Amino acid sequence: MKAILIMMDTCNRHMLQVYNSGAKARTPNIDRLAERSLIFDSHFIASAPCMPARRDILTGRVNFLERGWGPIEPYDVTLPRILRKHGIFTHIVTDHSHYMEIGGEGYLQQYNTWDFQRGQETDVWVSSIKDPEEPEPHLGTVFRQYQCNRTRFADDADRPTPRTFAAAAEWLRQNEGEDNFFLTVEAFDPHEPFDASEEFRAMYPDDFPCFYEWPRYSELNSEETPEALEHLRNQYYATLSMADKWLGKLLDEVDRQELWKDTCIIFTSDHGHMLGEHGVTGKNRYHAWDEMSRIPLLVHMPEDCRAGERVKGLTQNVDLFPTLLEYFGIDRETSGCGSIHGRSWIPLLTGEKEKIRDYAVYGWFGQPVNITDGRYTYFRAAANRKNAPLYAYMAALTTYERYLGCDMPDRVSCGKFLKQCPIPVYRLQMDKETEEAPYLDIGVSRLYDTHKDPGQQNPLTDKELEEKMCLALAEQMELHDAPEEQYKRLRLESYQMKNHI
Repeated sequence: MKAILIMMDTCNRHMLQVYNSGAKARTPNIDRLAERSLIFDSHFIASAPCMPARRDILTGRVNFLERGWGPIEPYDVTLPRILRKHGIFTHIVTDHSHYMEIGGEGYLQQYNTWDFQRGQETDVWVSSIKDPEEPEPHLGTVFRQYQCNRTRFADDADRPTPRTFAAAAEWLRQNEGEDNFFLTVEAFDPHEPFDASEEFRAMYPDDFPCFYEWPRYSELNSEETPEALEHLRNQYYATLSMADKWLGKLLDEVDRQELWKDTCIIFTSDHGHMLGEHGVTGKNRYHAWDEMSRIPLLVHMPEDCRAGERVKGLTQNVDLFPTLLEYFGIDRETSGCGSIHGRSWIPLLTGEKEKIRDYAVYGWFGQPVNITDGRYTYFRAAANRKNAPLYAYMAALTTYERYLGCDMPDRVSCGKFLKQCPIPVYRLQMDKETEEAPYLDIGVSRLYDTHKDPGQQNPLTDKELEEKMCLALAEQMELHDAPEEQYKRLRLESYQMKNHI
C-alpha cells in the first residue's frame, strides 16, 4: 500500500476552478489531479493557522480548544509514528520554515526521514550583515530576511516550493518499485510572500505601480484600493500557478511509474487567506469566514475509483489520521492511537455512506468557536471583553517564535488537567487583564445561511436556529474534550447542562 499527501499552504478553495468555474487562477495540474480524484465539497479546517492545523493532521485531534500555535507535545500520538510501527516507511519533503523555529518542534522528527528546502518566508537562510535592497514604493509588509533569501532565486526552479516538488519527484524515482510508504509533500506556496518568477507574473498583468506581495493582517486602509487588491490577487494567482507547474512535475513521475494504480493521493491545504474579502487582508484576527475555513480536498484512490465524483458530506483535516490507518489496514482500536476526534473517509470514498458527521467544529485558539452543519455556520464569540476565563494547556512551553511561562510565573500551574493525557501539563492563564475591545466584530456572535448567502455578508437574526446551534456546539465541544472553562468563556453553560438532561 502506498499513499502520498500533498499539502499546499494557504490554497484558497474559491480560487480553484475545480470549485469555482469563474476562478482566474490557472492550475492545470490541480485540475488534472481532480479529474482522477473524488472532489470533497464540504471540507473544513479544525484548528488554525499553520502549526495547529499540522498538529490536527498528525494527531487526529482538534487542538485549538486547548492551546494555540505550538509543537508536537510529548504526549501526542502521531500518524507517522503509528505507520512506522506497522512497517510503513514515512518521509516528508517540505519548505515550511516554521518547523525550524521555536514553537515548531517535533513535527519532522515523527517521520523516518525528512528533507527541508531552505529559503521560504523568514527562514534564516541567507546571512548578510549588510541590509538588502528594499523595494520602493511598496505596500504591505517587506521582511528583511526574505529580501536576503530572494537574492538566491534566479528563476522558478530556484525557489523553495518548486525545489520541494522536485525533491519529492526525485524521492519517488529513487524508491521506484518499493511498497508500503507514506510520502508527505508539503509546499509553502501560495502562502505569502506572493513571489513568483516573471513567467507566472506575466500571466496576470496589471499596471499597479507599487511593490505589493505581502499583505498586512488588518482592516483595509486608504492605500489598499481596488487596484491594489487586484494587483495583490494577481501576485497570489502567479504564485499558485508556479506551484501548480511544479506539482505537475510530481504528477509526471506518478504517471511514469503508473502509481495511479496502487496509490492513494490526497491534495489539501491548511487554511485560506483573505485578499480583500470582508474588507480585510490576512488571517488570524477575524471571524472564521469560509474563505479561510472551507478548504480544498481531492482524494485519488487506486485504479481511479469513482474519479471525478463529488462528495457532499462534511469532513475535516483531523479525519486524515483514521482514514490512512484504515487504508493501510491498521486496526484503530489496537493501533495505540488513543482517543482521536477524526472519522475515516473510507465510507465516503467507497460510497457506502453519504456523511460521517453532522457537524464540524473549528477555529483559532482563544477566539470564537465555530460550528457548521454544512449549510449554517455559527461563530460563537466570547461573552466578555476580557475573553475570560481562558487557559492554554501544554507540556512544551513554546509558541510562535518564543518561549512561554517565565514572563508570567504567577499565571502558570501544573497538574493532570487533560483527561486524555497521562502526564501532568502546564496550565497558563491566557485571558486579558483589561477589558480590551475586540478587533472588528470578532466579539459579536454571527449566524449565516451559506446556501442563500455563500459570501457570509448578511448575518441572520433567528433565535430558534441560534438556540439549536448553541446546543449542537456545546455537545460537539464535549465530544472534542473542550476544557470546562471554555463553556463559561462562551456563555454556553446552560446549553451544556441541557445536553445532560
